[in-house]
Amino acid sequence: MRYDIIVVGGGPAGLAAAHAAWQDGCKSICIVERDKELGGILNQCIHNGFGLHFFKEELTGPEYAGRFIDMLRETGVTVKTDTMVLEITPGKQVHIVSAADGYEILEARAVVLAMGCRERTRGAIGIPGTRPAGVFTAGAAQRYLNIEGYMVGKRVVILGSGDIGLIMARRMTLEGAKVLACVEVMPYSGGLTRNIVQCLHDFDIPLYLSHTITDIQGRDRVERVTVAEVGPDRRPIAGTERTFDCDTVLLSVGLIPENELSRAAGLEMDPRTNGPCVYENMETSVPGVFACGNVVHVHDLVDFVTAESQRAGRAAAAFCAGGSAAATPLLPLKAGNGVGYTVPQQIRMENIGDGVPVFFRVRAVYRDAKIVVRDAEGTQIAAFPREHLAPGEMETIRLPRVLLQKAAGALKVEIEKGGEGA
Repeated sequence: MRYDIIVVGGGPAGLAAAHAAWQDGCKSICIVERDKELGGILNQCIHNGFGLHFFKEELTGPEYAGRFIDMLRETGVTVKTDTMVLEITPGKQVHIVSAADGYEILEARAVVLAMGCRERTRGAIGIPGTRPAGVFTAGAAQRYLNIEGYMVGKRVVILGSGDIGLIMARRMTLEGAKVLACVEVMPYSGGLTRNIVQCLHDFDIPLYLSHTITDIQGRDRVERVTVAEVGPDRRPIAGTERTFDCDTVLLSVGLIPENELSRAAGLEMDPRTNGPCVYENMETSVPGVFACGNVVHVHDLVDFVTAESQRAGRAAAAFCAGGSAAATPLLPLKAGNGVGYTVPQQIRMENIGDGVPVFFRVRAVYRDAKIVVRDAEGTQIAAFPREHLAPGEMETIRLPRVLLQKAAGALKVEIEKGGEGA
């Protein structure tokens, strides 16, 4: 079967991309989703705080997903749920399998990758100790609790202060568990400030910065963990250990874009984001293959995922209509001092309209700093003052076309310090 656009993933990114492409006139679209329902990770995020930017009101995750699912029902977009994508070829053939239809090969004029991300596990970070039951990623615990209805533990220690871990600290407390500590190896939290306040401070849950778990003990079930302070090299400091008697450890130690399909399709990857390199319209290095949302880089707000994915969907629709972007001239975008990565990685000057948004994360906490953009000759073409910058919060700036036209060579985004510290 052939479609104009195949969207891989039916979470917030895939829903927004498909809807935007339909609105822009593309009427042959198929969403392939491996779960039994559309909505992706939002279905288990029953807390509120979604939609403040996009819908201008506060929604829960399922409510936010439901809005887009309802919008999609008003279109003719084909939806294949409970269907796994096995392979995407550079020629835009999508190999899928499902219990209902078996093995199929779909063909597309354009493909939008919206597979989201996954959590780092205990094996990825190498925590010492025994291997008892009771060690979960925070997202897995969230699914058990909010969808499956299982209480994962009663006395909990959380490693990492990413947003999912912070939210699960509150959720476990509300369900009657005792969250003994949230332990973070960095000297700052990896989550949004609002989540630190609403999920830890409001429930008197201690946050131990510059600490990590050095040992997990237990025979059949977790019985205790040892926590120690770490130095600037992130190595435990002898003599600082403390022990918590607990039955559960939740891991909130980072998210990784889900990109096995992207690599197999031959897309150019960015080692800083672990996602595909993209142009200003979210097109990847393979013409007609677009990527958006957490499969490109990990976002902090679903509203930003939606906006980015709509851009990808509209670009895919334009590609199908014969509006392929010009290949030159290219303006590379690089991460400079204090910046971890930039998205997009390259800008095609003939395809930016009146300007292009740039997304990135900083490497440390800064106070009263400036985001500075310089060209290859070191000339400053733009500066954006910020009172506060933190790694847990994605930053965005918009570079107007008139400034980009003045740039000589590759652009570098960097941070000029005003002050540094939490």
